[in-house]
Amino acid sequence: MEAEKWGRRIRAYRKLKGYTQEGFSKELGISVSILGEIERGNRMPTEELLFKIASSLKISLEELAPKE
Repeated sequence: MEAEKWGRRIRAYRKLKGYTQEGFSKELGISVSILGEIERGNRMPTEELLFKIASSLKISLEELAPKE
C-alpha cells in the first residue's frame, strides 16, 4: 500500500516535469523495468533512491512524499 502511494506520486511528478520513463531511469542510473515496478507500486524505492528522485525532479522529499 505504501509503495503504491509513492509510485503514483513519482509517476505524476515525472510526467509533470516532462520525463519519459526511459529518460528518467537513465538519469537515476536504474533500469526502466525497476522504475516501472516502483511506479506501479510493486517495489518500494530505497531512501537513497528517493533522495535521487526528488533531486532530479528539483523538488523536496517532503513534496514527493504521499500525503496521509
